[in-house]
Amino acid sequence: MAREQLTPKAEATRLKLLETGHALVLSKGFAALGLQELLTAAAVPKGSFYHYFPSKEAFGTALLQHYVEDYAARLDALLAQPGSGRDRLLRYWNAWIASPDDPSASGWSEECLVVKLAAEVADLSEDMRQVLETGVTRLMARIAGLIEEARSDGSLPKGADPAALAQVLYQMWLGAALLAKLTRTALPMQNALFATEVLLACKATA
Repeated sequence: MAREQLTPKAEATRLKLLETGHALVLSKGFAALGLQELLTAAAVPKGSFYHYFPSKEAFGTALLQHYVEDYAARLDALLAQPGSGRDRLLRYWNAWIASPDDPSASGWSEECLVVKLAAEVADLSEDMRQVLETGVTRLMARIAGLIEEARSDGSLPKGADPAALAQVLYQMWLGAALLAKLTRTALPMQNALFATEVLLACKATA
C-alpha cells in the first residue's frame, strides 16, 4: 500500500516498524533480521507486515530513506547554530564522537547505517544501495559547501579542492568508525578529528 494511502494510525505503525528496524539492524545487520522478530519487537500483529511494505527489500529501502532524511534534518539543526564555517565543520565531526545534546552519550557514528550496512547492501539490493549512495553523495556535497563557506569567511585557508577534500574526510571517518567498533575505543575517532583539523588547515601550494 502506498504511503499516502495510509491512515494516521497506520502511518504511525509504519514509522514504528522503521524505527524498531533501525535498532535491530544496528545490532545484527539487515540479512539476519527476521520479519517475525521485527513484528514482535515493534508489537505489531503477526502477518501485518505486508500491509505496510510489499517485501523485506522494500522495507530496507524505506528504512534507509527514513534514516537519510532524519540524518539530513539533524545535520540542518546542528549546523544552524552560530559559529564560523570552521566551527560548524568541527561541530559536525565532533558529533560523530559524542552526542551534541549530551556529551556523555555516544555519537552519531554509533547509529550510522552507512557504517553498518554499506558493504552488506551493496551486494544485497540495488535499491538499498542507491538510497545510501544518494544520501552519502548529498552529505559529501554539504561538507564541501561548508569547506567553501569556511574559506570564504576566513576561518580556513585556501586549500585542496573542496569536493575532493570532503570525500577524503568522509572516507577517513567511516574507517575510523569501523576501527572504533573493532577496538571498542574512541581512539580511532579522536585520531580522525586530529587529522581532520590538520587537513582543513593545509594551505594550497603554488
